[in-house]
Amino acid sequence: MPIKAVCVLKADKIDGTIHFEQEAPDSAVKVTGSVSTLTPGLHGFHIHEFGDNTNGCTSAGSHFNPHGRTHGGPTDPEDKRHVGDLGNVEANAEGIATVNITDSMISLTGEHSIIGRSLVVHALEDDLGKGGNEESLKTGNAGGRLACGVIGITK
Repeated sequence: MPIKAVCVLKADKIDGTIHFEQEAPDSAVKVTGSVSTLTPGLHGFHIHEFGDNTNGCTSAGSHFNPHGRTHGGPTDPEDKRHVGDLGNVEANAEGIATVNITDSMISLTGEHSIIGRSLVVHALEDDLGKGGNEESLKTGNAGGRLACGVIGITK
């Protein structure tokens, strides 16, 4: 029986619903859904360490990085990225980003569980750690946090 989770993103005019599904504890996680009212273009899309949005998205902490690695992209080797590095989502001309990602580092169970953590959509494109500066290796130069929500288990 698959494990499922959901995250409702809310901030100002931006909103979205993102679904997570994992067939088995050792399988990849499918991430699907949409985010609306973004500016057209690419936006960093990351799992952050805390499921705390009491002070807006800043309470979510840093990217989920239990192994202390540098920032990277979702196709980078495991030793070259944070667990929470999901790359970018792209908003179309109407400001809607359709999300369809499969990731093998995040999980809905065990050591890399994202349940209870925050999902954050950033203002800028994530450079996937290839920006050539210190901030790129921490955040991908993805800019401010536009919207966030806590990931919770669902049926």
